[in-house]
Amino acid sequence: MATVDWANKITEITLFVEDLQRSKAFYQETFKLDIIYEDENCAVFDYGNTSINLLDQSNARELIEPAQVGSRGDGARFQFTIQVPDVDRVCDELEAQGVKLMNGPITRPWGRRTACFADPDGHVWEIAQVL
Repeated sequence: MATVDWANKITEITLFVEDLQRSKAFYQETFKLDIIYEDENCAVFDYGNTSINLLDQSNARELIEPAQVGSRGDGARFQFTIQVPDVDRVCDELEAQGVKLMNGPITRPWGRRTACFADPDGHVWEIAQVL
């Protein structure tokens, strides 16, 4: 029996956001991403092979019901990681843009140097350098 090749790439990540305009500005300024689609409820950014869809959380329930939409105060449940050649340089750039680091840069025992920050809705991003 042939298997369906569906698990080889992530094409879109949808993040539920409290304030679409605030989050859109964060992603434009922090990641320097281009918007590929936008309406009053969402903004979709091109991130290479993956699109990041910022969706006003008031529209999220219909997508995931019967699951509940969590709030920012519920705590982190995941982390996105971006490989970079120089974590310290990227951290300096982020801090110059006003992005507050949650931790790092830290040299980890598993051979990476990492730092984390959160977007305005608490979605955690890690930048990582292979040592």
